[in-house]
Amino acid sequence: MHELAKIIGYKPVQEGTYLQIFIPGKNLMEPIEEKRMRNCMVWLDDGRHISAEQRKKAYATINDIAAYTGEVPEVMKEWLKYLYIYRTGAEYFSFSECSMDTAREFINVILDYALEMGIPLMDFALDRTDDIGHYLYACLKLKKCAICGRPGEIHHVDAIGMGNDRRTLDDSQHRKICLCRIHHTEAHTTGVESFTNKYKVYGIKYAE
Repeated sequence: MHELAKIIGYKPVQEGTYLQIFIPGKNLMEPIEEKRMRNCMVWLDDGRHISAEQRKKAYATINDIAAYTGEVPEVMKEWLKYLYIYRTGAEYFSFSECSMDTAREFINVILDYALEMGIPLMDFALDRTDDIGHYLYACLKLKKCAICGRPGEIHHVDAIGMGNDRRTLDDSQHRKICLCRIHHTEAHTTGVESFTNKYKVYGIKYAE
């Protein structure tokens, strides 16, 4: 279920933020009570329209996926829009009038799809993403190199330490990034700071 809501009040507290919303024109009491819904996803849209840079990134990725699959770009664009709807629960949109948040989420979805399917891109996906945090998380989840997209392995930005067994240690609080063997070796050779400055990536906390 995906509904458009208006924020009518909020209150930040130490543990988080209380948010009061209003959904116009809908009585949702029955489905909420019937299914005993107590949790929901909140997507905050700041209302800004898609930027030229976002449009460029989206179309470049659509064209790469179309070229790989042999599909016509316009047909692939529509198919990817419906993939976005399926994965996010959002509504159909047009590139001519969508928000920056919608464009960002759409780019996330199609880059995730390219990573999942091993689809090569003309540019590094790192240069196509509009949400670096999401991209780094997706690379760790899918075991793909955050730099080049090849199959990768975990690189611990926060060192595990001598004497610890990597197979049994809980590393969920250690920052890490997924890198292929080539870029993993480069990260160890050049050092964290140089590698980060060169590729503009960073380690994030991720639990398997």
